[in-house]
Amino acid sequence: MQSQVEVVITGNGVVSPIGIGNEAVWDSLMAGKSGIAPFSVFPMPDYPVTFGGELKDFDGKKYVKPRKALKVMCREIQTGFAAAALAMDQAGLEPGSIDPDRLGVVYGSEMMYSDFEDLRAAYDQCIEEGWYQHDRWGPSAMSETNPLWMLKYLPNMPACHVGIYYDGRGHNNTICLEEASAINAVAEALAHLRRGTMDCMIAGATGSRLNLNVLLYRGDALLSHRNDAPEKASRPFEKDRDGSVSSEAAASMVLETREKAEARGANILGKVLGASSTFGRVTADAPVCPTAVANCITATLRDSGITKDDLACIVSHGSGNIADDPLEAAGIKAALPGVPVAAFKSYYGNSGSASGALDAGVALLALQHGKVPATLNYDTPDPACDIPVIHGQPLDIDKPAILVLSHTRKGQCAAMVVAKA
Repeated sequence: MQSQVEVVITGNGVVSPIGIGNEAVWDSLMAGKSGIAPFSVFPMPDYPVTFGGELKDFDGKKYVKPRKALKVMCREIQTGFAAAALAMDQAGLEPGSIDPDRLGVVYGSEMMYSDFEDLRAAYDQCIEEGWYQHDRWGPSAMSETNPLWMLKYLPNMPACHVGIYYDGRGHNNTICLEEASAINAVAEALAHLRRGTMDCMIAGATGSRLNLNVLLYRGDALLSHRNDAPEKASRPFEKDRDGSVSSEAAASMVLETREKAEARGANILGKVLGASSTFGRVTADAPVCPTAVANCITATLRDSGITKDDLACIVSHGSGNIADDPLEAAGIKAALPGVPVAAFKSYYGNSGSASGALDAGVALLALQHGKVPATLNYDTPDPACDIPVIHGQPLDIDKPAILVLSHTRKGQCAAMVVAKA
């Protein structure tokens, strides 16, 4: 049963490969500008894939407060803080604006892979005649490791830094479920606001599938190899797709009860009507469970108190993976036959745990501007993905809500509904 407490959005912070800040992101979407390009921030010598969705203009010094915190923040923590700062600025909130005991933070995150340079000196101590000597790590290498090294890479630190700066002494948590992290973070924030345990929640996520260590760990088997045309590489549901595109991003929303937001005279941008999560069995041959996707959509509509007829579109996960897209499409078709489908990863790739937050932020912008951006690179429909993908030109919105879907290759699915204010 839908809660009587209405949860509204008063701030939306987006840090993405197609722009930093709402205006820059929307301008790129309307111009059909891809954020996928050859690597320049992360050098990848001899790696089979030479492109991704980098944040080429990001400078943590412009956003992180206090500035001294930068020394214990890796890039993902910096971008996560930046997204929260952008959202809080738009919401008109500063430290102390909300009763600290009623302000909470929930962030999506995942394993943060150390920058190779942070450990180069330590590794060098373990090399003898070109071979790594494990027994040297304890007695020799530790002296070359920054004592605060671990604080730079703990997945819970984005939520911690945001909570510390904005004096949020209420609920603080981190969700680590790969691509399902962000929407589950929003769902948890939504639950606290509905129950009345919090007045305001900062909910978002940060993630990166870039830098040498993460790419070496994950490998390139699922990635597109269109090195000659990076901007054409991310092709969700398209017949000639050859894999996903790695990227980095962060996004955050400020969520409040309508009562509290109106009482302080806040500008209300939109609403979060509901959210849910499901799980389904996956295999090596079927890495997405269509039934879990369909069930997640159905449960989210029920929690939101709406039907499919209220949806302008669904923002799909749309990774562009060869095996994944038809399975997701089958789940979408089963639950939402005929509902238009957007695939925003065609613009900015897959940033892992941040992807759902980024998609939700763009969905909110779409509702505010009254149109859904067209999917890029959708040249030849794939008969195996029998869903109406929005392409060619933006879709004018004539309905009040958008459903945002994320899933992982481990079986988790998560969805949420954003709606007009």
